[in-house]
Amino acid sequence: MRARVLAFVVLLAVPATHAQQTTPLPALDRVIEDAIRDKKLPGAVVVIGKGDTVLYRKAYGNRALVPAVEPMTVDTVFDVASLTKVIATTTAVMQQVEQGKIRLDDRVADYIPGFGQYGKERITVRHLLTHMSGLRPDLDLSDEFEGRDTAIRYALEEIPSAAPGRRFIYSDINFFLLADIVARTSGMPFERYVRERIFVPLGMKDTMFLPPASMGARIAPTQPCEKLAWPCGANAPMLRGVVHDPTARRMDGVAGHAGLFGTADDLVRFARLLLNKGTLDGARVLSPLSVERMTSPATPPGEANVRGLGWDIASSFSSNRGDLLPLGSFGHTGFTGTSIWIDPASRLFVIFMSNRVHPDGKGDVTPLRARVATLAAAAFIDSVPEDATFARGFFESAPATSNQQPTTVLTGLDVLAANGFAQLKGRRVGLITNHTGRSRTGAPAIDLLHKAPGVTLVALFSPEHGIRGILDATVPSSVDETTDLTIHSLYGETRRPTDAMLNGIDTLVFDLQDIGARFYTYITTMAYAMEEAAKRNIRVVVLDRPNPINGFAIEGPALDEEAVGFTGYMSRMPIRHGMTLGELARLFNAENKIGADLQVIEMRGWRRDAWYDETRLPWINPSPNMRNLIQATLYPGIGAFESANISVGRGTDTPFEHIGAPWIDGPALADALNARQLPGVSFYPVRFTPTASKFAKEECQGVFILVLDREAVRPVRVGVEIAAALTKLHGATFEIDRAARLFGSARDIARIKAGDDPAAIATGWTSAEARWRRIRAKYLLY
Repeated sequence: MRARVLAFVVLLAVPATHAQQTTPLPALDRVIEDAIRDKKLPGAVVVIGKGDTVLYRKAYGNRALVPAVEPMTVDTVFDVASLTKVIATTTAVMQQVEQGKIRLDDRVADYIPGFGQYGKERITVRHLLTHMSGLRPDLDLSDEFEGRDTAIRYALEEIPSAAPGRRFIYSDINFFLLADIVARTSGMPFERYVRERIFVPLGMKDTMFLPPASMGARIAPTQPCEKLAWPCGANAPMLRGVVHDPTARRMDGVAGHAGLFGTADDLVRFARLLLNKGTLDGARVLSPLSVERMTSPATPPGEANVRGLGWDIASSFSSNRGDLLPLGSFGHTGFTGTSIWIDPASRLFVIFMSNRVHPDGKGDVTPLRARVATLAAAAFIDSVPEDATFARGFFESAPATSNQQPTTVLTGLDVLAANGFAQLKGRRVGLITNHTGRSRTGAPAIDLLHKAPGVTLVALFSPEHGIRGILDATVPSSVDETTDLTIHSLYGETRRPTDAMLNGIDTLVFDLQDIGARFYTYITTMAYAMEEAAKRNIRVVVLDRPNPINGFAIEGPALDEEAVGFTGYMSRMPIRHGMTLGELARLFNAENKIGADLQVIEMRGWRRDAWYDETRLPWINPSPNMRNLIQATLYPGIGAFESANISVGRGTDTPFEHIGAPWIDGPALADALNARQLPGVSFYPVRFTPTASKFAKEECQGVFILVLDREAVRPVRVGVEIAAALTKLHGATFEIDRAARLFGSARDIARIKAGDDPAAIATGWTSAEARWRRIRAKYLLY
């Protein structure tokens, strides 16, 4: 046998249920054979057809490489991965819709008891089908469990990453919930339902969950992996007939998002079903209206990722459409290397089946699937349908901005004032605040409380940056010019209020604008004040304010116990915490057993998914180098590494939007970072000279960071990518260890230094992020 294990290609007649032609496509042969030679996949089966006619059907390369080489055959059974979502789950849901058992706009909580908590009460079946639920992509892969019921229980405890209908997040959780709903409404186990109601009527004889051992010789293996483990390991048994997806594997092999096995020929029958408007060979599986509804745009206007119900139309996942098929076409992909794309206008369908994860998980067929679709369209579509719309034109016309309207938000201070300061009547108050403590009209909290009837303002307390937020050094105690009250510094000789400072005070009021990152010191100032107040039976009132970078997103490693201190009050807390200060106060008070007499004056009108510019509140720099919302967006990642020997732009007009140092090669750094194709950001090389702070009056080279999509950007991942690139380019000079306390994870610093993939490092945060979601759920106010 030649070293190139692609010589075995099979061209066979398909079953006589439909006509076949075979047309040589040497260009298609070439691109697939080149990909096999480059070890992007071991082999593939490609079927191209029009309507009821198969035009091309061919097997390439090998089905298995280890433990022995097995040639690919056209009847190979593949783990189709996420094609399960559309072949099985979406079809089943739409059948139940047709029967009146499910409505698309019904709440998921109406079907799954206990689901409607932690912000999930408004999630509908439609949100699940379009990936607009706000639920994260998957359960924690590091958290081993067993059983479908366990997965559903975990889903009940999920905290959405965005509000329903707000943001496209491709989520496996959405679809295993849908399968559970079908099982409940039909009264049948999901695997039995899809077999009896979909696969048997369609004659899809090789499509099923949990294939029997008798099919084993035809099944394409994937990776060596233990039943409950992820990632897969080289010394584990090879998965063959056992689903590759770890969550589906833990759900006993049957899930709505993955677990299905099938052949290319069976997918041909399903493609013909859709092209024939829900009927195949006399069997009606779906109504024409269901097919039309599934495959038409169903995501909100303005959402750049256009999805149907279950089906992909034009999203960041639809590269397998290729470059020529029009927007009216639709399809889906599977993680293991499978895909289907269908164009109703030309009646062309392209089916690509591979096990690209065999044998070591390193294969990649994303570019190949796109080339296959393009070559198929060029070879077999002879004219352009009059109503064809192509993706580029669609995206150029689609609005890129949020479809949510700004909401008028009243801060805790506004609510307190509207209530006539009733919660403080008869109290002797100490106020911890700075220049950000202002009402919507711009009135300072100091003036409002000083003039409030029945309230005695005794003393003021200032955090880092001082009462006016302009200092970047130690803050001295002083006297307020307007009220003649003493201003006690909590960022000087002490960071906690002392007996002398608290003399004559029975209530501490806290009103500061946080930025949403763990190491922003206003958080710890609040917690220390709560601790001292609890010791002295002093009441604490927190006037809540928005999290400017939204209250849904959570990101980053948990804080090491050894790093707990003024820049990180509590272990287990990730860098981007997704809470308001009032919520954090409630959490700290309970979880750290502070025991303060705490009251939070809640905001009115704030949504968890709102960014600061959607509150209609004026932006006031929370600190001297936090000058706009873009900088706040990047701060959790850039600020995490600023203790290293780099400038983060302090002493320039755009702090936290660029980084640099005299020793950095800016163009090389920009090239390295752009090559990573990070979501929501891009980089270009810059030179700048800070006027103050680190490298003052020295020219620095570095990169400027453009935020292209703030919903997609993961700022902590961006910070890790920058640190990893600097380590690779300038490892001998870059002093990353100095960033350990702010970043908070010694293990991840060591991984960066060892050259680990930043994406893998970020994936390692999922367990800590999930634990934080569960902890914080009890303390959320909005």
